[in-house]
This record gives sequence, C-alpha cells and structure tokens, in this order.
Amino acid sequence: MGNCCSIQIDFENFLLRGWVCIVGHANYVCKLKQTLPTLSAALQELRAQRNDMQREVDVAEQRLLEPFEQVQLWLSKAETMITKAEKLIEDSPRQMNYLCLGSCASKNFLSSYKFGKNVTKMLQEINDHVSKGAFKKVAESKPSASVVVRPEEQPIGLESTIEKVWSCIVDKDVGIIGLYGLGGVGKTTLLTQINNKFSTTPDKFDVVIWALVSKDYNVAKIQDKIGGNIGFWDTSWKSKSVDEKAVDIYGVLRNKRFVILLDDLWERVDLNKVGIPKPSQENGSKLIFTARSLEVCGEMEARKRIKVECLEPEKAWELFQAKVGDETLNSHPNIWKLAEQVVERCGGLPLALITIGHAMACKVTTLSTLFLMHAYWKELEKIM
Repeated sequence: MGNCCSIQIDFENFLLRGWVCIVGHANYVCKLKQTLPTLSAALQELRAQRNDMQREVDVAEQRLLEPFEQVQLWLSKAETMITKAEKLIEDSPRQMNYLCLGSCASKNFLSSYKFGKNVTKMLQEINDHVSKGAFKKVAESKPSASVVVRPEEQPIGLESTIEKVWSCIVDKDVGIIGLYGLGGVGKTTLLTQINNKFSTTPDKFDVVIWALVSKDYNVAKIQDKIGGNIGFWDTSWKSKSVDEKAVDIYGVLRNKRFVILLDDLWERVDLNKVGIPKPSQENGSKLIFTARSLEVCGEMEARKRIKVECLEPEKAWELFQAKVGDETLNSHPNIWKLAEQVVERCGGLPLALITIGHAMACKVTTLSTLFLMHAYWKELEKIM
C-alpha cells in the first residue's frame, strides 16, 4: 500500500514538473507580443549609450588620453549585442506570422519557442549591460610623454648648460625656466636638445609641446600649435576666437602634467590669454622658454633664469674647424692665420662661426676663400 502511494506521489510530481515546463515554454511564445517591443526599446537605449560613450572615447583619444580597458571591453560587448538584437528584430515578422489563437499558440511551436527564449534572454543581457555602462571616466592620461623629436645638430660647448637646465626640470619647486642670451648664441639648439631628451628619458609628463613665438608675437598661432598637440586640429576649431581656444586649451592642460617649450620670446606672453595653466608645484608642469634679454625672463616670472654663454675659445675653434674642414684650412698658410682671427672676432658666437664656416667650406680656391673671409669680417658687425 505504501509503495502504491509513493508511486502515485512521484507520478503527480512528474506531471506537475512537466506541466510547469510546458507552461514555461508556452510563456516564451505567449509573451512575444510584449517582449519584442520591449527588446526594441532596450536596443535603442543601448545604441544611444554606445554612441555617447564612443564619442567620449574619441574626444579623449584626440586629447592624448588613453581609454580604460573596461570601457573598451564594454563597447566591444555592446557592439556584439546590438548585432544579435538587430538580427532578432529582423526575424520577428516571420516569427509573428506563426502565432495563432490570440498569440498563445504557434503553427511552428518549436521555432516560436526558441525565438521567444532568445528574445527574453537578449532583453535580459541588454538590460544588464546598460546598467554596467555608467562609467565616471572613460580615459586617463597616458603614462609616457608624447614628444615630437626635432632635427638637431651635435651641440658643442652646451653640455654643462643642458645638465643645468635638466636639473631645474626635475626640481619640483621650479615651474618656469628662462634661457636667455645673445641672438645666435645657441638658445634654440639648447631648447631642441631639451625637447629631444624627453623622448629618451623616462618621466611622468603627459605631453611635451614646442611652439615658436618669434618677434611677431601672435596668440592665435601659438594656440594653433598647442592645440594641434592636444587634439584640436580641425578647421572648425581653428576658426574659433582666441578666447574660445584659450578655454579649450586650458580645459585639457589643467588635467595634464605638461611641458611647454616656447622659442624666441621678445616680450611677455600672457599665459592666460593663450590658455596655458601656470606651472606650479601642485600641477607639476613646466614652461621653458628662450629670450634675448633677462628682462623678458623677469616679465615671464621665471623661477630659474639661465644665461646661455658664448663658446670658450677652444670650443669656438672646434666648431669653426668642423664647419670649414681641414682641406680648406690647410689650402694656404695665410688662411689658417686669418681663420684664427675670424674665430676670435666672432667672440664665441655659434651662429657667426657656423655661417662663415659653411660659406668657407664651399670655396675651392685660395683667392676666393681669402676674399670671402675679408667680406664676412665686415659683415660680422651686423651679426654682433
């Protein structure tokens, strides 16, 4: 008797589980009219969230930021889900045609059941994925400095000055560094060496930017140069006003640890007008510039002011000899003596030494070399 009751109960449980299973399967079919519109709405929300996040990532990359891996993974999964959901929506008219008896039955129950189950599953996955896409930030600063390496010549006599400047760069208390000296003394060569040194020296600067200022100081040109290094290179941005560009540049640089190199300042550059945050111990950024006068260094509030000196006589002769060449110097006894006088007259000014040295190296006759030396001797007054 007990066994019969046990068998009956097991049979009833079997029937109940079977009925629950059938009803559950049938629900996937019966609820298609509800789940399909809900899936379409969820798909639309996912697309919008994907598009918004992709735009944020694009802007971040233009500004030299690096997207988080989690953000990139979310976008990748979103793309896969969108493709699958679109396929389900595309197949829905054919599946809806199978429904009958008030959409509670199907002419092809197995196909409708599988389709309804996939729709429900996809709807749940999309809802879960949308909830995981609330990122506070999509990107961060890149770990290494972005540096454009500039063409350079082997410096002669600048090694100690380069080290002096670099010691100021690593000093947390120094934000603005001014390099001053005569025109042609090698300030641009020095600044180029510093710029390129950032590309080979591990540091924590996000971006290193070079901009030529020159005598005809133009804020917009400086802004365009800086903007091109932080993602603002399109024509529409260049057409903005100076004030609008300053806001954009400041908005990017204030979140970065930057180095800005300004070459050939003749007067004070208004950092606020350009959009450059003032370097400080707090932001860890650096501004390094070259100028002809110590007064400009003062106007720029340089914490360190380093004078670029003319070359010592030995270094001056080494530079001049390298540019002229031994063949020209040894072509006539008078040339060597006159060359020494020219080097002395140049006073260690690299530009004068290089200019005359290059010109002499092109001459193949003794007469033309002597004539050229005398001519440049007179022109030195203009250079000096």
